[in-house]
Amino acid sequence: MSSSTAFPGQSPLAETAPLSLCAREPHVPADRLVAEMVPPPRFDSVRFDTYVPDPNQPSQSEAVTVLAGFAAGLGGAHATGPGRRKWFSKKPAAPAGPRGVYLDGGYGVGKTHLLASLWHATPAEPSLKAFGTFVELTNLVGALGFQQTVQTLSGHRLLCIDEFELDDPGDTVLVSSLLRRLVENGVALAATSNTLPGKLGEGRFAAVDFLREIQGLSAHFRPLRIDGEDYRHRGLPEAPPPYDDEQVTRAAYATPSASLDDFPGLLEHLARVHPSRYGALTDDIGAVCLTGVTAVPDQSTALRLVVLADRLYDREVPVLASGLPFDRLFSDEMLNGGYRKKYFRAISRLTALARDAKGLVAQ
Repeated sequence: MSSSTAFPGQSPLAETAPLSLCAREPHVPADRLVAEMVPPPRFDSVRFDTYVPDPNQPSQSEAVTVLAGFAAGLGGAHATGPGRRKWFSKKPAAPAGPRGVYLDGGYGVGKTHLLASLWHATPAEPSLKAFGTFVELTNLVGALGFQQTVQTLSGHRLLCIDEFELDDPGDTVLVSSLLRRLVENGVALAATSNTLPGKLGEGRFAAVDFLREIQGLSAHFRPLRIDGEDYRHRGLPEAPPPYDDEQVTRAAYATPSASLDDFPGLLEHLARVHPSRYGALTDDIGAVCLTGVTAVPDQSTALRLVVLADRLYDREVPVLASGLPFDRLFSDEMLNGGYRKKYFRAISRLTALARDAKGLVAQ
């Protein structure tokens, strides 16, 4: 259907065909990849004073106090990092004492809220502090290379890592090596983490597991326990019933800046785009419309879809789909395997975005 032809039955005002994610192959310069390492839009406005501690959980109030003090202590000139050492300086010694904080708590206690608040409160220009998930950090290394990533981040005042993932030993070692180099250059660290494989039902894991897995960096982290009731559903969320192809297509034509793609074709396209560019893939997209959703065929494809789901969720882009409901995307083998936490997260986020998309369909 041409871009000048209205979909049958649509308003004559909506005569432009939808966009296509499959038609996009963004080339993202390195400086943009780093510049985009900021809290996602849904955490733009969070601050320590917008976090409401549970009066029955004193550790929550204590966390706010400790993190606010940690942020205040990061003011002043950054003494190290590329372009910041004086000509007579030697390689700096590793900072004494903890140079990082690890937020240890279950689901729904506001760890990401607090981590983003720390980023906002740190007295430094946005270009001197970075915020990203563990996956975004590993993707950055994949796009830039290890040495350039070290060089690029070494001048930062603070690096916040949300959802530090311990389900891939290779990536854990890679990021541990990166953090060690950054600490040596005076970068402060803050992290939250996901659940270790085998402990999904607990909703959290002990700080000792995190400190053991980051291989030699434990001395640089102060564990900060945040107690609280788990408000998030621990099982698979029930996805809303999918629409049919015609409903999805009509909605795509009627929705400004919507994209329309065949799901299997999109999965193939994701294999041709580096995951670090999935954010750029969704630039200026108002809604994602997908036809023919099927079960994901293999683990590599599934992990790419997880990254796309994270980027769409960060940007609050509604997702309207036909075919299988999102809670049937992944096989039982995947949901019981080492990456199951990622798949549960993707289902939860896509389900939330599917609910957000209900208003796109004419009743």
